[in-house]
Amino acid sequence: MASIHPTAIVAPGAALAADVEIGPYCIVSDEVTIGARTTLMSHVVIGGPTTIGEDCIIHPFAALGGPPQVLVYNGEPTRLVVGHRNVIREYVTMHRGTPGGRGITSVGSDCLFMAQAHVAHDCVVEDRVVMAHAATLGGHVHVGEVALIGGLAAIHQWGRIGRHVNIGGLAAVTKDVIPYGSAWGNHAHLEGLNLVGLKRRGFPRETVNDLRAAYRLMFADEGTFQERVDDTARVFAGSEAVMEIVDFIRADANRPLCLPAREL
Repeated sequence: MASIHPTAIVAPGAALAADVEIGPYCIVSDEVTIGARTTLMSHVVIGGPTTIGEDCIIHPFAALGGPPQVLVYNGEPTRLVVGHRNVIREYVTMHRGTPGGRGITSVGSDCLFMAQAHVAHDCVVEDRVVMAHAATLGGHVHVGEVALIGGLAAIHQWGRIGRHVNIGGLAAVTKDVIPYGSAWGNHAHLEGLNLVGLKRRGFPRETVNDLRAAYRLMFADEGTFQERVDDTARVFAGSEAVMEIVDFIRADANRPLCLPAREL
């Protein structure tokens, strides 16, 4: 049976695994499902419909599964789904989706959300993402796995952040950031590749060398950007990492792309 502090309020329609711990003054609404060994420390509010996975630790004053912050929302049954082994620190907010969007906000597993981070409606946050203090995602943002979003950085709605990206603190990111890229500034520009992150995660030297050469080719001065992307795809067709960048760029031609601010 779940351990529920006597000051907590858990609605009858909530579904708690047997070894969930609900701390003092928490509020858990109907249509909330919480997985095994997850702990709500105190003063946590979870609205529904929301699913929280296993082995999560949710710190005081986090508010998850609240309605989206859009004027057109009228109480439709949208969802928040959070994966396993996430650490969610103080005052983090995550909102449900909207009927006009995906209808669901989804967060992967093994993520760290530092204090006051915000995940807006209809976002997709993949596994092992770190959002530092007060980092903010606008609605419909997609964050690839192992991305790091620095403190007080803000990602514009509909933005795409590729895998293994580093976003510097205080960055205002209004354009898409390619996988393995490093972006910072207000407004953010592409500063290069996230070489420190690639090294820490054990990427082979050959992969890193391919990425560096492809980056120089793709963002050189000669020809049009489309021609350089096509050239990159041809030269590095055998590199999975480089082709991930090419596919990312080609996936949505209507989205602006975060580019270098100066000559390479």
